[in-house]
Amino acid sequence: MSRDAHEQARELMALGEGLPEAQQARLRIHLEECEACRNYAEAAREAVRALRSLSLTADARLVRATQMRVRFHAGRLRETRERTWLVGIACLTVGISAALTAPLVWRLFAWVGEMAGVSNPVWQVGFALFWIAPTVAASALFLVHGAHGIGNSDVFRE
Repeated sequence: MSRDAHEQARELMALGEGLPEAQQARLRIHLEECEACRNYAEAAREAVRALRSLSLTADARLVRATQMRVRFHAGRLRETRERTWLVGIACLTVGISAALTAPLVWRLFAWVGEMAGVSNPVWQVGFALFWIAPTVAASALFLVHGAHGIGNSDVFRE
């Protein structure tokens, strides 16, 4: 067998028992043919058994510190979820409001354009700019303040 086959067999052994059937079969065949890899697999099984038989206890301070960190991060995740929900409700409200008021504002711009004697393309561009202006302004504010989205929190950092 080539050196690559031995390395692949050891990598498959390291992955454990959750291998797909095809890889398990390939590993079994290799272990039947290769005594060195069979010995390696047995040594690895013995090491895992020995590690599993050890009784490990965590220091009480470590347990408390870990619990505090988990609670802290759970609270931050909850806050993020609540903010996300509020933003979703706000977006839904704005969308419904825009859908309901767009025809009225369109008619208002058409009427003002007609009264002012402005051509249709000019007042239509004015309407589009009027409709887009709040989005552009909000985007500029978010960029200035560094708020690039709700998912950009440091909840998962550290």
